[in-house]
Amino acid sequence: MGIAAAVVLAAALTGTVAVALAEQPAPPAAGTLPAGWTVQDRQLVWTAPAPVTVRGAAVEFWSGERLLGHARPGADLRTYRLELPVVLDDLQVRAAGRRLDVVETAGAQRIAATPPSLPARPAATVDPGVAGPFETVTGEYDLPGVLLPGFPAEVERRAVVVAPKNAPGRRPLAVLLHGLHYTCYGDDNQTSQWPCPAGSAEVPNYRGYLKAQQLLASQGYITVSVSANGIDGQDQPNDVVETQARSSLIRLHLAAWADWAAGRGNAPAIVRASGAADLSKVLLMGHSRGGEGVSRAALDSLRPPPAALDGYHGEVRWTIRGTVQVAPTAFGQNPVAEVPSVTVLPGCDGDVSNLQGQAYVDGTRGVGSGRALHSALYVVGANHNYFNSEWTPGQSTYPAWDDAVTDGADALCAPGTPGRLTAPQQQTVGATYLAAAARLFLAGDDRVLPLLDGTGVRAPSADPARVLAHALGGARTPALVPDESVTVTGARLCRQVTRSEADACLTERGAPHFVQFNGVSDEPGRSAVRLDGAATLRPKTPGSLAGASQLALRLIVPPNTTGNRYGVAITDQRGRRIDLGDVTVDGLPGTAYTSSYWAQEGRVRLPYPVGELAALELTPRQAGPAWLLDAWGWKPGLPAPGQERPSRVDIGRLTVAEPDGQATTHQVPVTVSGAANGQVRMFVEDPGSDEQRSWIADITPGTTRIDVPIEITGDTAYGGDRRWTIYAKAVRNTMVGGYDGGLDVRENDPRPAMTLEPAQVTAAEGESLTWTVHLSSPAATWLSASFEVRAPDGTELSSTDVDPAWFRQTTFSDPLPARPLSETGIRAFVSLPPGQTSATFSVPTVRDGEAEGDEKVRWSALTFDDAGPVPIGVGDGTLTDAS
Repeated sequence: MGIAAAVVLAAALTGTVAVALAEQPAPPAAGTLPAGWTVQDRQLVWTAPAPVTVRGAAVEFWSGERLLGHARPGADLRTYRLELPVVLDDLQVRAAGRRLDVVETAGAQRIAATPPSLPARPAATVDPGVAGPFETVTGEYDLPGVLLPGFPAEVERRAVVVAPKNAPGRRPLAVLLHGLHYTCYGDDNQTSQWPCPAGSAEVPNYRGYLKAQQLLASQGYITVSVSANGIDGQDQPNDVVETQARSSLIRLHLAAWADWAAGRGNAPAIVRASGAADLSKVLLMGHSRGGEGVSRAALDSLRPPPAALDGYHGEVRWTIRGTVQVAPTAFGQNPVAEVPSVTVLPGCDGDVSNLQGQAYVDGTRGVGSGRALHSALYVVGANHNYFNSEWTPGQSTYPAWDDAVTDGADALCAPGTPGRLTAPQQQTVGATYLAAAARLFLAGDDRVLPLLDGTGVRAPSADPARVLAHALGGARTPALVPDESVTVTGARLCRQVTRSEADACLTERGAPHFVQFNGVSDEPGRSAVRLDGAATLRPKTPGSLAGASQLALRLIVPPNTTGNRYGVAITDQRGRRIDLGDVTVDGLPGTAYTSSYWAQEGRVRLPYPVGELAALELTPRQAGPAWLLDAWGWKPGLPAPGQERPSRVDIGRLTVAEPDGQATTHQVPVTVSGAANGQVRMFVEDPGSDEQRSWIADITPGTTRIDVPIEITGDTAYGGDRRWTIYAKAVRNTMVGGYDGGLDVRENDPRPAMTLEPAQVTAAEGESLTWTVHLSSPAATWLSASFEVRAPDGTELSSTDVDPAWFRQTTFSDPLPARPLSETGIRAFVSLPPGQTSATFSVPTVRDGEAEGDEKVRWSALTFDDAGPVPIGVGDGTLTDAS
């Protein structure tokens, strides 16, 4: 979704409307909510002027710079809901860092008339995009559906298989999972429902990777692309439940393949035609939210999740050798450090536009043994959707869209501009680098490693795409990882996630390395170094360069800059200063639509073996500002895979009743499984303030839980339920599955009675018909009343009798042609903020100068308590002719 001169909420899809929002909405009056926002049924609701395109990125509600939560979409794709938070100031709607509810001003410093192109890189010695020797066979299977925790309807177990024909022996297995997309299409409209309603057809999202499947199958891999429409089309309580469901679905398919490989069960025809799968060599690929799903499946295959949350309860009869995340979400920011991975970041992603998937690399730093390779690939000119042909206009079965659609003026991401990839080119890139991962992780062919580890070579099959890489893990040793213990001279240690602009690494949007973790606005332990001149960095403990032949630096430079050159020198453990030469980094092509502050890898050769790094010097030869993420000792090749099994942490949710006045302490369930030593950082967010606290919890053998005590005190005013949110993030030798949980406190004070007065009002044309909603006592939370129009006795007020702006705001439709109000579907709301005991509901009318006699309107007013709707009165209105 591109945002520049206007914010487009719905684009290029049949049945949606492109809507430009006001650039700077007027601030709401005291005690009111901004236009488009209401409180309904104890939920905060934002209604968009038109359907919002189904996206992988979460739609987030914010209060200023505080994340309130991920809103859940309604079936109409316009209405988004979140359990009512305590704070309702400065409400905003964002997705992947971009505002959806107002126009944003483009960052002028990042706009270039024609972004510079990157020079072509030398070809790698092998090209994984070349088809292999095998013919292929294609077919589908459809197993009985399954009920997954948190989902009311069964989820399908359907997949398309592309496999090598007559390949000898057992073949490695690649399982692919699509992300969040609309599930049903019919009557010139798309919906996200499950099962699909009558008259609509199911969108075959799982058939979108056939090009990649055919390439892999020709090279000898069995490929299985799994359908997840049953997950996409059902509302879930939160992202943890959704991601867990995707993991369960993958592992249910793997269990079926394990059965078939062992000769158990009646294998479908396409499985019999594919030959036996080698379940000791499994690669998982996930696109968009599927990327987060496959990461969780890798974690769950090492240590199982809590049984109550999981849809698979059998044994693990497979080994996941690696994962590939394509344009992934990373809500949890807890990758699996011990399972190798490749993350593909599309430069023109208009959906997960902050490229949060970078966390699948950065989030492994220092967490595990460091043996597993974690690679990030930045693909210039690629969008989010085109990796899946069923999400691509001109290729899909049903209407699809270009998520990178901009206002048409963007010099990089608009279709047809230099550097923007076509759909076939982008799909070739996806297939080629998926094949590279398979060749490295499943076949053990290190010759493809330079394509993934930042060496700076290209796969000719993917031309003309420009694909840049950097990596962590593998054979690297940590030479310098910035934190508070590093002494910095001539530069500034900065925080990657902080509320303080003075301490922040970069205040401008567009830096994938600095994406916030859920609601955590200050995150210790994530630091970098901002370079504005010559700098010297001294770690408290010398870093390791043991066995390294080169020093690798991950550096960010501003987009569209060229010739950024830094001299590099180190001091070793003996005090010897060694000048290593220069690194040169050109900025990525970037515009206001891209997240181009992305680190590139630069290497300098070590002239002789160096054991330890005591100091690192960086001297600008020709450079502006830059940011150093870290420095590593590098050598070619990969170590043998490890057998590490870190401990696992899952946060649960505890529900208690509000105490009667006294203070009560509750322990939130945070479970630990496994016997490894490790550390995890815990975060607690107080619902009544902006305060967050965090600490590091140590895990030792025998640890089964982490203590998270929360003290609550009751009151005597009705305030609704309260929620304390707890997050967890792995620090060392741990894996975090359920990263989001906490404490829910149920209200025990009675809700104030709500009434509507008067029962009958009269006004002349041009005046307002006004009623008042009363509360019997003040509340400590927002309450609301809903007004639904009913057919009255007598001549009914029509859509052209009321103020047209009010009508459009209430119905999002035009008052013409004139029709009775009871046929327009009007539903209006009145919200009462904390402490306020009355509010008015007004229907503004227009004066038409015609003698029509009395016209009527009738409103049925409701409020909502925990048991459901509660009538509060009927308001009849009479509009008379103007005198």
